Amino acid sequence: MVVGKPALVLNADFRPLNYFPLSVWSWQNSVKAVFMDRVNVVSEYEHEIHSPSFTMRLPSVISLKQYVPLDRNPAFTRFNVFLRDSFVCQYCARPFKSEDLTFDHVIPRTRGGSTNWGNVVTACGPCNLRKGHRLLASVDMYPIRPPRRPSNHELQENGRAFPPYFLHESWRDFLYWDTELDA
Repeated sequence: MVVGKPALVLNADFRPLNYFPLSVWSWQNSVKAVFMDRVNVVSEYEHEIHSPSFTMRLPSVISLKQYVPLDRNPAFTRFNVFLRDSFVCQYCARPFKSEDLTFDHVIPRTRGGSTNWGNVVTACGPCNLRKGHRLLASVDMYPIRPPRRPSNHELQENGRAFPPYFLHESWRDFLYWDTELDA
């Protein structure tokens, strides 16, 4: 039985499709993509799978044969708000795990505020409770960064700061190769 052998998925330019969550496919999906000639195998695990007619080493890194453009606007999701704000409460400036965060409407919905990139920030529970449905000036609380729509590039950059739980050594060469080196 094969367990825990995901493949890192790279775009045709050899950059990961996503950093956080990291773009990985199950071994079954990666093998299927190899047989459908949709990907190139860049690196392999030592583990092999067998059928009556062939043997194949499991791919650990694959690259798409066709480039997938990533210039579209990121989806407005709770997780992407947290990622934009680097999992930091925008009121107390402390970092938190995602399960300990919520989001806050800068202009409360009860005062006509909408749920969108320009009005929502990451907040911890105590700060969100303290602010409540009031305006910022009335509670003397202000976000450390004003809310705004991030780019996909910004979300990718922020995601690099949060490594996944599983990192196979064959992936390391592809995860950070496009970051600027220190002089």
